[in-house]
Amino acid sequence: MTHTARLNYYKLAPKTAKALYELSNSLRRDLLGERLVELVLLRLSQINGCAYCIDMHWRDLIKMDVNPRHLNAVAGWREAPFFTARERAALRWAEICNALPAGDASDAEFAALQEHFSDQEIAELGFVIVTIKAWNLLNASFRNPLPEAV
Repeated sequence: MTHTARLNYYKLAPKTAKALYELSNSLRRDLLGERLVELVLLRLSQINGCAYCIDMHWRDLIKMDVNPRHLNAVAGWREAPFFTARERAALRWAEICNALPAGDASDAEFAALQEHFSDQEIAELGFVIVTIKAWNLLNASFRNPLPEAV
């Protein structure tokens, strides 16, 4: 696989790219918690194979002084002891929603999520999930290059 960008979607669709960027900036990190939001962004980026987003959200978590060992365990969050029950519920729901329609967003799964989040928080978490999915699809499919240095 080549690491050359296929096209510059920022340049070719500036109005839409700006709207997605503004949506990203509107995510309620204050309501959900910055660490939780970034963990979800990192995990879905891992699943969706978006190196650009994996790098970005890993760096954002490092800037928050999250232990690098904890970040290395995000892909194995079910077995790792580093995550709260609330973070686990968010990661589980994010993975289910990311896999739709094959994922099972069942009533039981939703009830498990409600044990840790209010309806408003669940709505906001939904926007976190769909926003990173959009970025992942754009960056991976158009091969937005991961800079060697930042």
